[in-house]
Amino acid sequence: MKKTRCITGRELDELSGLARASARRRKNYNFHYSDSDPSHRLLNAMEPDSYIQPHRHLDPNKDETLLVVRGRIGMIIFDDGGNIEYRAVLEPGGDPALVNIPCGVFHTWVSLEPGSIFFETKAGPFIPLSREEKAPWAPEENAETVPDYLGSLRDLFKA
Repeated sequence: MKKTRCITGRELDELSGLARASARRRKNYNFHYSDSDPSHRLLNAMEPDSYIQPHRHLDPNKDETLLVVRGRIGMIIFDDGGNIEYRAVLEPGGDPALVNIPCGVFHTWVSLEPGSIFFETKAGPFIPLSREEKAPWAPEENAETVPDYLGSLRDLFKA
């Protein structure tokens, strides 16, 4: 049976702790019940040394919407060749406060401070990214060049 869920500050702290302890330095808390659900809603706790390879969702139903709950997240939008088209810092009460990324647009997120958490929603079901959805000009998640590339992305948000 589905139940109403209220997420407390303590639960957000616990989620951040799980992200810090994770090898990928991020952790999801899913509100949807299975990967096959038609709507995916989740909290994603992300630490500054976590890397999300720039990617796009080619399914026309997979626009992605994000709202930062805690901390600061850098959003980067790229053209098909890897050039940066737009970047913004998202934080609670910030401007912009929320972002919707249409399908087909290359993007990534970088955590700009420890304990950052965002709420994300997009259509299900979950299907791992295809080769065509991963940015060919960016390192894959476990590549040796990730720390330098991630550092260059975070540097975009230094004052």
